Amino acid sequence: MKANIHPTYYPEARVICSCGATWTTGSTIPEIRTDVCSTCHPFYTGEQRIVDTAGQVERFMKRLERRQSESARREIEVQARREADEAARKARARGDNPEAAAAEVLAKYDIKV
Repeated sequence: MKANIHPTYYPEARVICSCGATWTTGSTIPEIRTDVCSTCHPFYTGEQRIVDTAGQVERFMKRLERRQSESARREIEVQARREADEAARKARARGDNPEAAAAEVLAKYDIKV
C-alpha cells in the first residue's frame, strides 16, 4: 500500500440508529448515524404498514380517462374539420355555397361552427 493516501480505518466504529440500536463495525469514519436498521425495519420486524395507494390510483385512472376522452374528442373534431373543408372545396367547384356544405358536415358530427 502507498503511504499517506488511504483514509484512517476505525475497527471499532460505532453505528447508531434513530431507533436507539447501536453496534460496532469497521469503517473509515468513527461514528455512523442511520435512519433504519434491522431492529426497526418493517421487513425484519414483520410489521405491516398500510399505505393508502387506492386513492392515488383512482385519481390517476380518472385523469387518464379524462385525457383519453379529450384526445378522442379532438381527433373526431379534426376529422370533421377535414371533411367539412373537403365538402366546401367540392361545393365551390360545383358553384354551390361552400359554407352551407361545411356546416352540413359539421352538423353530422354535432360540432358548432
